[in-house]
Amino acid sequence: MSDTIEQIKCLIIGSGPAGYTAAIYAARADMKPVMYTGMEPGGQLTTTTEVDNFPGYPEGIDGPTMMVQLQQQAERFGTEVRIGLVTAVDFSTTAGGIHKVTVDGKKEIHAQTIIISTGATAKYLGLPSEQKLRGGGVSACAVCDGFFYRNQDVAIVGAGDTAAEEATYLANICKNVTMLVRKGEMRASKAMQHRVAKTPNITVLYNTEVAEVLGDTVVEGLRMINNETKELTDIAITGLFVAIGHKPNTDIFKGQLEMDETGYLITEAKSTKTNLPGVFASGDVQDKDYRQAITAAGSGCMAALDAERYLSTLE
Repeated sequence: MSDTIEQIKCLIIGSGPAGYTAAIYAARADMKPVMYTGMEPGGQLTTTTEVDNFPGYPEGIDGPTMMVQLQQQAERFGTEVRIGLVTAVDFSTTAGGIHKVTVDGKKEIHAQTIIISTGATAKYLGLPSEQKLRGGGVSACAVCDGFFYRNQDVAIVGAGDTAAEEATYLANICKNVTMLVRKGEMRASKAMQHRVAKTPNITVLYNTEVAEVLGDTVVEGLRMINNETKELTDIAITGLFVAIGHKPNTDIFKGQLEMDETGYLITEAKSTKTNLPGVFASGDVQDKDYRQAITAAGSGCMAALDAERYLSTLE
C-alpha cells in the first residue's frame, strides 16, 4: 500500500445538517472524522434566506449562518473539514474491509467507515428569472418556507403527489394557491386529486407553464403560458413553489449500494446501514419523505452512532 494513501477511521462525504451532525458525534467518539464538503458546502440550506423551524433558534436564523455554526461546532470537537469532491468510490463488501475513495480525481483515501450525506438536489424549471429569485420568493419546499407567505397569494408548479400535498398545505396558511399543471391532467393519486379539488382556495390551471417569474429582488408576480393556445397570462403572487421532484446525489454509488428506482439509498429499518458493512447513509440522500433539516440532523447522529458501534465490533 502506498505511503501517499491516507488512512482514516471515518470519512464523511457531504456536508449540511446530516453531515455536520454526524461529524459532531463522530468527533466526540474519538473517531477523528474527515469531511469532504462537496461542491455546495453546507448543502441546500445555504440557498435558504431564513430557517424558522429548527429548534433552538427562537428568532430564526439564515441558512448560511446556521451551516457556518454547525461547521464550527464540528471543528471544535476535532473534525477536519476539507473542500473537495469525492469523484469515485470502491467499497469493500466484507466486514472490516477498507473502503477506497478518490477525491478530486487524484487523491486516494482508505477509510474504515463511510458516512454518506450527499443530499438531494431540488429540480427547478431552469428559467433565468426563477434562478434570480431563489431565496427571494422562489422555493422548492412549501413546508420549509410556506409560513412566510401567510394570508398571501402564491403559486405552485407540479402535478404529482408531492405537489398536491404541498398545495393543500399552502392552502391552509395562504389566501389563494394557483397550481400549474403542464399537462391536461395530474399525475397525483386519485385521493390527492380529490383533496385538491375539495380545497376551495386552490385553483388548478392545466396545460399551463411558467413563462417568467416577475420581480426584481422579490417575487411580485407570475407570467404563465397556456402550452396549447400560447396565450400569456399574468397573476400577482408573492411566492412561487416548485414541486417537480428531487434528484438524490448518488450517481457515484451506483452499482455498489442498493438504491430505489429513483436513486435514493436504501438503509436498514431504524438504522442508517446500507447493504455494505461500514457504509452508512444519512439525510436527504436516503430520505425522500421528510427532507427537513431537523430530520437530516437526527439521521446524521444515527449514522455516527452506527459507525461507532460498527468499529467497536472490529476491535
